[in-house]
Amino acid sequence: MTAAKPAAFLDRDGVINVDDGYVGTRERFRWIDNAAAGIRKLNDAGYFVFVASNQSGVARGLFTEAQMLELDQWMRGELAAQGARIDDVRYCPYLADATVAAYRKDSDWRKPKPGMILDLMKHWPVDRAKSFFIGDKDIDMQAARAAGIAGKLFPGGDLAAFVEKCLENAGKP
Repeated sequence: MTAAKPAAFLDRDGVINVDDGYVGTRERFRWIDNAAAGIRKLNDAGYFVFVASNQSGVARGLFTEAQMLELDQWMRGELAAQGARIDDVRYCPYLADATVAAYRKDSDWRKPKPGMILDLMKHWPVDRAKSFFIGDKDIDMQAARAAGIAGKLFPGGDLAAFVEKCLENAGKP
């Protein structure tokens, strides 16, 4: 068994990319300033880096799950080309009042519920006490609290500078 290590859980829209509302294709994807550098700092500090993202655009019929997965693969490839690694991803395409019937359900993975975070913790040797969630909305902070980890509210701007502050304060609420 691999020794547990801390994890940084990141929301996608608003943290890795600019939240332009239901971003499901490369054409609409715009990087947050220094996103790759911020993720690389987490990698270099010995953290697992995970993405946990609500993707209700699928349930709303704005883009398909296949398009979203294609975007995720492209994003991870672009980050890797800059020396940044995302270890794993969870997303929730479900919505209780979805227009696409196949995605109409109340899911434990939909933030503010902690299902995505807990699933990642189940599959990876995460040191919960030293882990945190970087999100840009209150639902991200609620999901972090429900999973028993610190929440770090990203105000936008330079992700690398924000990550630097998170690492300085790691292990503190």
